[in-house]
Amino acid sequence: MSNRLVHPVSPVYNSESKILILGTFPSVKSREGEFFYHHPQNRFWKVISAVYNEKLPESIDEKKSLLLRNHIALWDVVQSCEIEGSADSTIKNVVPNNISPILKAADIQKIYANGNMAYFLYKKYLYDLVGRDIIKLPSTSPANASFSLDRLIEIWSCIRDY
Repeated sequence: MSNRLVHPVSPVYNSESKILILGTFPSVKSREGEFFYHHPQNRFWKVISAVYNEKLPESIDEKKSLLLRNHIALWDVVQSCEIEGSADSTIKNVVPNNISPILKAADIQKIYANGNMAYFLYKKYLYDLVGRDIIKLPSTSPANASFSLDRLIEIWSCIRDY
């Protein structure tokens, strides 16, 4: 069963943000928790904290602080869509988020996609609007079992360059 859902979480960024990481759309757990990557099996926060050699954040405020302290903006490509559960592969009838306010407010040097679907949706819906390239990183989702946590940390370490 599909439901049309609207993104419930505001982007995290400030004028000091240098990179923008885009996911697709919040999972069921993230929608319930009202913040990004809320599912305990998603490795996003483990990866980011390891890349920046910081303590794993627990609260939403700690997660926001970790991002902003390291000049990271975080949001998703999709503003609303139909989706079955949390499966990116079921996303349809997409209305994209407007990322222009982030690009205007901050000196974003690079845009990264958290996974194949975020990359695909960015290229389909946002690339022509903003004219900025995006770099695809492997998904931190537990569904991406072919990538170990150590391998994710190694590959995601490229975000430190900005």
